[in-house]
Amino acid sequence: MSKTYTYFGGVPPNLTDIFIESMPSTEPSIQSSSTSIPSSLEVFRVQYAAMHGYVSAFVCVFGIVANLANIVVLTRKNMITSTNLILTWLAVTDSLKMADYLMFAIEFYIMKDSNLPYLAVRNIHSVRFLLFHASFALVCHNIAIWLTISLATFRFLYIWFPTRGMVWCSIERAKIMVALVYIIVIVICIPNYMMNFIGPLPTPANFTGNATEEVWTVHMVKEGNALHTINFYIQAIMIKLVPCVMLSILTFLLIYAMHKAYKKRLALMNQGKKEESDRHHEHNRTTGMLLAIVVLFLITELPQGVLSLLIIFIPELQNSVYNQIGDVLDIVALCNNAINFVLYCSMSKQFRDTFVRIFCKCCPIGKPNLSRLKLITNNRNGHTNYDTNSKATYV
Repeated sequence: MSKTYTYFGGVPPNLTDIFIESMPSTEPSIQSSSTSIPSSLEVFRVQYAAMHGYVSAFVCVFGIVANLANIVVLTRKNMITSTNLILTWLAVTDSLKMADYLMFAIEFYIMKDSNLPYLAVRNIHSVRFLLFHASFALVCHNIAIWLTISLATFRFLYIWFPTRGMVWCSIERAKIMVALVYIIVIVICIPNYMMNFIGPLPTPANFTGNATEEVWTVHMVKEGNALHTINFYIQAIMIKLVPCVMLSILTFLLIYAMHKAYKKRLALMNQGKKEESDRHHEHNRTTGMLLAIVVLFLITELPQGVLSLLIIFIPELQNSVYNQIGDVLDIVALCNNAINFVLYCSMSKQFRDTFVRIFCKCCPIGKPNLSRLKLITNNRNGHTNYDTNSKATYV
């Protein structure tokens, strides 16, 4: 069984047993709980654990800086729309999650006591932080998922119902949606807060080292407990399966809507309506960027969702597979949280121009004598109007 279950879901069941298995060694144990021969996943877990702290710390530092830049750019007056409001709070959530994980990686991986197993410490304040991390990281991760679902829903409504969508997807309703996501996720995760508790690490019978100093860790309530069962099904269904299903459905809907909009744009071009055709083209570019965000979240969450479903029917997979790849699931999720800045810069001219204007004032935004194109500005509902007398700053 793995020494950790951090992938934004707390600590593993029977954590005390896991630590006792690894106490005689300064490195994580690769002894399987069911056989004396370690599996390939167990060997990989041990080998990757040595570098996970440094890799995750690098990703977190980059992600924190990138998301702070996202927040600064997306909150400029010319960037305020309902879509960008949700993206802003997504960046806030990702920043908080990575700041928390950065401290976790430094304390429990990079600065790990070589005489103790992973996630075991002598400092009581460190284990209190571990208890906080087990719940806080999970809440932030789930808020990010549901904000992404909200983002995809808003975009689909806006392009599928052009007239009513401008009313349904206003800035005011986006604010309400963000607040609801935060409140509902915090409430849904209440059972998970109650699952973990601080306790001393029992000393195994065959341990020959210095056991005079107290060693602390975080324990979970045992399997079979009613709270454990409730929390398991909440996490498996509401946090894993339902978001994966919704992200899959919204991905196909957005692709279909983009295809329909593309055909409409071709028809407008054939009719000589170039201005209206260009407007549809820019809407499609924005939809494409948001679709990329949704797809990346789906790629990150789908493996966990499928494993959660399989574990319901094959509980042995929890120890043999899911726990063994916990660090990998963590780093994949962290990379997903850090990549949005790259997507915005590569797919949104307006974001690039605003970023350059704020952070690179010495760099020219555009070249002179360009043809007169369209400026996208914001109306009171957070959507776009077009001025044919200005140069382009496309979304």
